[in-house]
Amino acid sequence: MSQDSDIEQLAGHALAAYEDLTDLAQEVEDEWTYVTDLASAWTIRIEDLVATRGTHAVTPSQEAAVGVAIDEIGKIRDPHRAIDWLSTFPQVVLVALGERP
Repeated sequence: MSQDSDIEQLAGHALAAYEDLTDLAQEVEDEWTYVTDLASAWTIRIEDLVATRGTHAVTPSQEAAVGVAIDEIGKIRDPHRAIDWLSTFPQVVLVALGERP
């Protein structure tokens, strides 16, 4: 990512990391439907942001905040902990990008 990033690019990185988190969470078979529904809802919310503000530039602090959040979920190895972060991570991304979750 660079200083010329926009919301669409940054959200794309966040959604790719979120997909990995979702894949990990889906390992909990008893929670598969919940995980899928939750991930779908938050993915749509971030995609809506991209549709309305995708070309808006992001500040270095916004880029850094989303980068830290991506790094943090990348450290998760426990599927149950991944489930915990399925709603937290998108909210962090949205707040970092100046949106209300």
